[in-house]
Parts: sequence; structure tokens; C-alpha cells
Amino acid sequence: MAVVGPVQAVIERTVSGMGYELVDIELAGRGLLRVTIDLPAAAYLPDPARPADAMPPAVRVEDCEKVSHQLSHVLTVENIDYARLEVSSPGLDRPLKRATDYERFEGLEVVLRLREPLAGRRNFEGVLVRDDSVPTVPGEPVRWALELPDPLAPKPRKPGAKVGKAAAAKEAARKLAQKEAMKAEAIKAAAKKAAAAIAAAGRAAEGGVEGHEATAPADDAGEVETVRRLSFTLDEVERARLVPKVKF
Repeated sequence: MAVVGPVQAVIERTVSGMGYELVDIELAGRGLLRVTIDLPAAAYLPDPARPADAMPPAVRVEDCEKVSHQLSHVLTVENIDYARLEVSSPGLDRPLKRATDYERFEGLEVVLRLREPLAGRRNFEGVLVRDDSVPTVPGEPVRWALELPDPLAPKPRKPGAKVGKAAAAKEAARKLAQKEAMKAEAIKAAAKKAAAAIAAAGRAAEGGVEGHEATAPADDAGEVETVRRLSFTLDEVERARLVPKVKF
């Protein structure tokens, strides 16, 4: 259960005052108050003064202990009822809660779940970008988008795996089907372009989550790459997390 109101304000004020960023607050079972913190965005920026072999910035156990100690004192003074306090780092799959989170992690892969299904789906994964295809309307929420992976793209093979004749033939057929699909999209692009302005105006007026396709130049001349995109505002998102990237 999410924590809101005065309790969140007290915790956020305390955490930010100590030089950390509040990521999430949750009141779990048996009175467990779970607080997730991170370093501020500036801490992750490249620093020429940082040795090349230095460990990357990250929330340490000592940071969590320090915040836990201070929060325990503040929550007691504020007479906030809880049984246990747990302070931790967000991990690799950090949740995206606020607009600043989306701005900070723009360009990274995100797993997103919508409040309402779109084309029978609520869960999507793609690269987080700003949706510049919709004109900005004063007072309206900023629209974001996920650039979704090409459904025709092959699944990655394990390193060192051999490709047999059947697999090679299947791959050739896939590439041919993809090329034909790209040509078809290029033909449709001219018609879509004429209706784009009208569609954009309608989206801005009505709002709502939307899935659409656009075409962009590919590496090879004369070909186009289909980019499927999910457009949304933050109030249409149930939850969003970064896609974990394991570092060795």
C-alpha cells in the first residue's frame, strides 16, 4: 500500500535534506514501513576527477543505515505509527514514479503496465522517449512514449551457437518478410503523412493512450524501418520499472 499525505511529506523532507533522493514509500503488512532511496541524479554524471578503476556510484549499506537512524528519530518526534522501518536501495529495476524519474531515465529500456488495456495488452517493454509527435498544449500533461521492439526481429542466439541449414533458411525467409513489410509500410507512409496533422490534433483534444507506427530511414538507402510506439501520459500508467541490466 502506497503511503501518501503528511507521512510522505515528512519522509521526503528528511531524505532529501540528507542529500538523497526518495524513490518510493510503501506500508507493507504488519506495520512494515519500507522506504527506498537513491543517490541524486548528479551523483551519476561522469566525473573527470573520478579514477577510471573506481567503483560506480551506488547507495551503500552505510547510506541506508544512516537514513534509517535519522528517519526513526524523526518519525518518533512526528508521532507517526509504524512497527518496523526498512530502508533500501532501488536495485536494477528501479520504479519510475514521478515526472522527474521519466526525465532522468529517458532513453533507457522500461517495462510499463497500463491502467487500462490497449489492444488487449497492459504490459509493454521498450525504450522510453518523449512523444514529440503530439503538439504541446498548455496545461495538458506531457506525453511520453515507448519505442517498441520490432516483432519480426529474431530472438538473440546464445554465444557460440551454430546455425543449421533449416535455421538459415528460416532466417532468410524472415529477412525477406521483414523487407516486404518495410516496403508496404513505406507505401502507406505517404497516406499516413497527409492525415498526421488531423490525427495529432484529435489526440491532443481527446487524450488517452495510443499505439501508432511511424517510419524512419534505415541504414540501407531506399529502405525504411518500422518503429512501433506506445504513447501515454503518466496518469495512464499503473506502474513502470527500468529493465534490469546485469553488470559483471
